[in-house]
Formats: sequence, C-alpha cells, structure tokens
Amino acid sequence: MTKINEMKQGQRLTMPLLIKDIKNGTTSKGAPYLTLTLQDNTGVIDGKFWDIKDEDRQQVKVGQVTLLSFEVLDYNHNLQLRINHAEAMEQSQIAMDEYVIASGIPEAERKEELKRLVNSIRNEKERRLVLGMLKKVGEKYMTYPAASKIHHNWLGGLSEHSLSMAQMAEAICAHYPQLDHDLLIAGALIHDVGKTAEMSGPVTTEYTLEGKLEGHISIANGWLSEVADEEGLADSEEAVLLHHMILSHHGHQEFGSPVVPMVQEAEVLFLIDNLDARMNILKQALAITDPGAFTQKIFALDNRMFYKPKNTK
Repeated sequence: MTKINEMKQGQRLTMPLLIKDIKNGTTSKGAPYLTLTLQDNTGVIDGKFWDIKDEDRQQVKVGQVTLLSFEVLDYNHNLQLRINHAEAMEQSQIAMDEYVIASGIPEAERKEELKRLVNSIRNEKERRLVLGMLKKVGEKYMTYPAASKIHHNWLGGLSEHSLSMAQMAEAICAHYPQLDHDLLIAGALIHDVGKTAEMSGPVTTEYTLEGKLEGHISIANGWLSEVADEEGLADSEEAVLLHHMILSHHGHQEFGSPVVPMVQEAEVLFLIDNLDARMNILKQALAITDPGAFTQKIFALDNRMFYKPKNTK
C-alpha cells in the first residue's frame, strides 16, 4: 500500500488514512467543503473534500482511520489530496501503528538517557525538583508529542525533543564553563512538561480546554510550585531559577513567555529550544525532498523553501 511519503502528483488512490483534524469551509459560491489533516506512520498531508454532503460528513471523524478515494494534486508547491469519497471503517480491526508516527528512538533507550541526565544533576535540590516534575507527568513524558503539528509531533516527541536539548546543553556547558550545568540540564528536561496537559495525546493531538486557556508554560509553572512546596523548596533559589527557566523559554513575550530570559542559562535554553525545533522541521521537510530540489514552503520558517544539495546522502 502506498504511504504518504511515497505519494506523487497525479496518482489516483483508494486507501485508509487517519483523520487528525477536520475544518469546515465554504467556497465563494456558498458550497460547503472540508479540509482534512490526514496521517499515516510516514507523514501528514492535507486533503480537500469538496461539495460535502451530509452522508459524507457522517463518514469522517477525528481520530478514526477512514477509507478514502482521492487524487494527489500539486497546490502551491505542496502535495494535497482531492477527496472524492469516504467510507467509515471498523476501528477495532485496524493496526494503529500503521497510522501513528512514533519517535525513531526506542522508548527504552529514551528512558535510559533520561535516567543518565537526571543523575548528572549534582545539585540535590534541582534534582529533587526535576524528579518531582517527572513523577507528576508519569508515562506521558515518554508518549506525548512536543507539538500538534510543527516539530516532534509524534508519539514520544516530547521526550525526544527534551533529551536532545539536554544533550546539546551538555556540549554547550563543556564549551562555555561559566554556565551552570545543573540548571541548564534541569531546565531542558522539564521546560515542556506542561504539554502533557496542554494537548490531548499522541494519536489525535488536539489542544485541551486547559491548554487553550492556560498554555503549557503556565501549567508547568504551577506544577513546579506544587512540587517545590511538597519538597520544602518553595523559597529556595533553585526553585526560583527553575521557575524562570520555564517561564522564559520562548524567549520573547510576543512568543508566549511571560518574562524574557534574565539569567544566562535561560538565554541558552531559549536558543537550543529554537534550534532543536528548527532542525527537526528541516529534517522532516528535507526527508521528502529529492536531491537537487527545493522543499515545499515551510510556514514555521518564514514560509521559506530550502534547497537540498545534489550530493546529499
């Protein structure tokens, strides 16, 4: 069966795909249509279901794998599906691992790396705060995505992103010894844990009511207050600094941070967060681009297209 990452312009296919999102629309002539976000375990693609009828609407539901008939089109240098027919499927018979994108790093390996990084935090107070935050989110730390669409948006993406940042932090601390290794590692590991409440989960990743109204930064900051109280560390400088790491990691108030970085470790955390996200976005875009060609326009990177050199392996 053809996978999303194998689709080519002009193909006409009938195959099951997971519906990640549904948006209603109306044409300039008043005709209703749907925009579907569709997924398998190789990628995500948008589809348009024109002239939608009531019986068609009953066949498409978020979070369900649906049999779709469509044509693959090129729209503004992006592949898009024009859907002609949809048919609901019995969900109990579906192997969901065919439709859920998962981290390429095994969970057992991520758990071992997390343990190593936590143990590398020599400051006992910071280590206790990190362990308390990890205990609060439990297994969700290993299974949740880091985002709904933009980067690390798959099963295990949150831990993959956080561990990658912590590994970068280790290298940066070795190069800039004036940095507080423990604070930067702690911040990298827990900065995004609020996403386990901000989003609904790895299969149909939607923003929860709490996520929409509070956001992951505020959620995580509140959790840290609870953990610090439980550990008797609420008045410690370590707790205050970790609060700042969480609150400032988006770098700018217009990007959602209540405060801007005001300690050097918070500035570095913001930079490596941005770098890891951007490199992951580029990795995904270049993976489906032929050598000697440009990627599709990447919205998260100022709608730029990136060239993949011919000698790329």
